[in-house]
Amino acid sequence: MKSSRLAVSLLTSTLLAAGALAGVAAPAFAADTDVTQRPPVASTIATVSSPSGVLTVDVALDVNGSLAYSVKHMGKEVISPSRLGLVLSNAPKLDRNFSLVEAKTSSHDETWEQPWGEWRFIRDNHNELRVTVAQKGYMKEGRQLTVVFRVFDDGIGFRYEFPDQPQLKHLSIVDELSEFAVVDNSTAWWNAAGEWNREEYPVDKTPLKEVSLAQTPLTLKTDNGLYMTFHEAALVDYAAVWLRRVNGQRLKVQLAPTGEPGKKSVERDAPSATPWRTVLIADSAPGLYMSHVMLNLNEPNKLGDVSWVQPYKYVGIWWDMHLGTRTWEAGPKHGATTEYTKKYMDFAAKNGFRGVLVEGWNKGWEDWFATGHLFKFDEPYPDFDIAELSAYGLKKGVHLIGHHETGGNIANYEPQMNAGYAFYQKYAVDSIKTGYVADAGGAQAMGPDGIYFTWNDSQDMVRHYQKVVTEAAKYKIAIDTHEPIKDTGLRRTYPNWVSREGQRGMEYNAWGAPPNAPEHDPELVFTRMLAGPMDYTPGVLSLQGNNQPIASTQARQLALYVVIYSPIQMAADLIENYDKYPGPFQFIKDVAVDWSDTRVLNGEPGDFATIARKDRNSETWFLGAVTDENGRTFDVPLSFLDAGRTYTAEIYRDGPNADMTGDARFDIVIEKKTVTAGDVLPARLAPGGGLAVRFVPQGAAPKKRK
Repeated sequence: MKSSRLAVSLLTSTLLAAGALAGVAAPAFAADTDVTQRPPVASTIATVSSPSGVLTVDVALDVNGSLAYSVKHMGKEVISPSRLGLVLSNAPKLDRNFSLVEAKTSSHDETWEQPWGEWRFIRDNHNELRVTVAQKGYMKEGRQLTVVFRVFDDGIGFRYEFPDQPQLKHLSIVDELSEFAVVDNSTAWWNAAGEWNREEYPVDKTPLKEVSLAQTPLTLKTDNGLYMTFHEAALVDYAAVWLRRVNGQRLKVQLAPTGEPGKKSVERDAPSATPWRTVLIADSAPGLYMSHVMLNLNEPNKLGDVSWVQPYKYVGIWWDMHLGTRTWEAGPKHGATTEYTKKYMDFAAKNGFRGVLVEGWNKGWEDWFATGHLFKFDEPYPDFDIAELSAYGLKKGVHLIGHHETGGNIANYEPQMNAGYAFYQKYAVDSIKTGYVADAGGAQAMGPDGIYFTWNDSQDMVRHYQKVVTEAAKYKIAIDTHEPIKDTGLRRTYPNWVSREGQRGMEYNAWGAPPNAPEHDPELVFTRMLAGPMDYTPGVLSLQGNNQPIASTQARQLALYVVIYSPIQMAADLIENYDKYPGPFQFIKDVAVDWSDTRVLNGEPGDFATIARKDRNSETWFLGAVTDENGRTFDVPLSFLDAGRTYTAEIYRDGPNADMTGDARFDIVIEKKTVTAGDVLPARLAPGGGLAVRFVPQGAAPKKRK
């Protein structure tokens, strides 16, 4: 341990404690003070730096004994003193009159292996600071609180820990006082919070000073060229975090509310800890994506052997419904029929896809948009023979992918959950896509006084989503959550939580008003994708929605398989459309879904992104690049390729006349080149376009993909 990198300053603690105990009165960080003010001058009581000294966190107490922290990047303050604390309804606030009890530091450096992911091996290298304070006036020994900071070279995380103490056995948390006071003028990419399922809105780009109430991740670029992303990690049994701008560029944590009358945002027993509040800090936008802070702040795998969790590609009875040619509910245009599913299974087997998703197979869709109370999760419609279909598919190496649409009615779903999982297990269904589409204003939970509406990121719903994952694991079933709670890295702890939606996916190009704009995808890379995998459902080669064209080239649809990561990837178009475009479809058949390495080669939020990934099961690399409405030309150094090897680059690029409108969307050039790590690949992306490349080592036999 090097003192220059990991120092704790305790010199002023006695004086500060004495000042607090003397009852020096002045406005501090308490909830009943003006939240727009900069905190009073305080003295540092503890300091911790990242392993290479890139980031430094200072923790301070002011004359009122109120806690604050600040962050420096390369010696320059980037987050100015920002208050810490909580407001309780069952006890006085944890916000002032603190004195230092202890400050401890430690170092950690290990490498761990993901069962699946963007990287096979993850290095966790951080320094930790634990600051324990006691609050005067609450029993003789004072009420204690510990604030824990973990500082990486590319970000920080902090959380509150509540020890086992007679002074505070139960926590009824009304508000959290945590702040992020950004120093330099910044541009923000963000989604508004404060409405149910607000994640599925276009990303806003505004000055940070114009942010109101934001979901996380929220990404900033300062005028000095520094990038920061604010989010949270390990969201367990707690309300999700929103960020409210209180003044200038000062953001304050706001806890998502519950819908149950009279209930506070968070009810917890001690000892316990909050989720981690996180800040990624990098010199470039690619540096944000390359960070492992989110995963490293989550606990290791709790499920044991998860070899049954399989990354895969799939097709499904899904796009038809978004086009309006088939229906989820039973009737003359019903999609989930035995005959139609067999057609998809035949296609999947022929083209190397492991799974077929079938939506609308179970009873209850007639009430989907009302209350969702009719859904049954072990009763198929009469025209869907699941026993016959399971046997039919397994003979061909194709698995049914389950679907549980809840309509947001948790009160109806939870009592049926285990029966539904057992039903699927009986028919060898090992993954389920869940859904929470609700027009009633929110999810419906069951409280002591009956059904009530609640937010999908409230503590109740956080508990629900985790229950779904942990119960499904008992049946060796993986979960892909749509209309989800936001991802906070829990895939490390529960590796069967393979993917989520949580932003506008491809279906918005079928019927969205407006559809996804070309800048949406490079916005996702540096906002939503910093949280974790997204089931985006790419690959619509027909480039046609429901009476509206898709603003994309075919090459872009291929690039999305590399750029928008998920360990499960859908070929979302109608299967007959793939027969029309066998050339581009070949890339979809070949592209991997599980990776040993990932490199973000360039990018800017909302403008463009280029990502290279190495197949975990072979030596093949893949590259994807997307742009906004502006065409771009740049060179891609191939230094990510393995040195000393020669590759055949199978290139799928925008043609000379390609554009995101009209027939020019279908202008694609497919060619091959021999390349090495020392070469540079010229890239020309059309407006709304993309580039997809497969790099196959010469002399190696590539494996078939599923």
